[in-house]
Amino acid sequence: MDERELRFAADAIRDAGTVVALTGAGVSTASGIPDFRSEGGIWDRYDPMDFHVSRFEADPEGFWTERVAMVEEVYGADVEPNPAHEALAGLERDGHLDALITQNVDGLHQRAGHEEVVEIHGNGDRVVCRDCRSRYDATPFYDTVRESGETPRCPECDGVLKPDVVLFGESLPEHAVFQSHSLAERADLFLVVGSSLTVEPAASLPRRAADTGATLAVVNLEDTGLTGRAAYDFRADVTDVLPRLHGRVVED
Repeated sequence: MDERELRFAADAIRDAGTVVALTGAGVSTASGIPDFRSEGGIWDRYDPMDFHVSRFEADPEGFWTERVAMVEEVYGADVEPNPAHEALAGLERDGHLDALITQNVDGLHQRAGHEEVVEIHGNGDRVVCRDCRSRYDATPFYDTVRESGETPRCPECDGVLKPDVVLFGESLPEHAVFQSHSLAERADLFLVVGSSLTVEPAASLPRRAADTGATLAVVNLEDTGLTGRAAYDFRADVTDVLPRLHGRVVED
């Protein structure tokens, strides 16, 4: 890694008025969570149509049984935030990161200490009622499925509960999409971490930020569509770059 480029990127973050970060699967895979779309990923092992909203609506009990099995295999009990999550939370805590947008649904940014996260694909740590829209911590309802095989119901209105994530066939949450685009337009520096920038609408966010004058910084193992536009482009492990970048930003 070019230490000079790292220092310049840290200076740019420190001097920027508004810093916005976008995180993708590369941050989660560093915690041992498989990627969804890559070869050998989750959708190579499971049929995506089993997790389509139409399957949920037609057979909620079967959907939930398979959902719980998939979550237990993919996430396990020992998945924890990694140094990249912690470095981003540190940047927020130290006043150098104004907003975080994530494509991930694992809740690890919140567990690392982030207060505000824009979740464009939802959060699997929660469930939501299809009728009254009440939200709850997912854990006791997953236990219900394991113990009885029954579809979890809303304690408030007895409606059917659904994982609070965007299923195939569902639209993205309008507020989160609007908020993400608004943040991209306001950013002075836009930091992309662990995203290949191939899935919309996230892929368009850094381009929108650049079009409105933001400096772009990218940390990803592979090339992205921003390789030619990013002022700082690190082809390295996010768990290596982010802690070092955070350290550079806060050093005297």
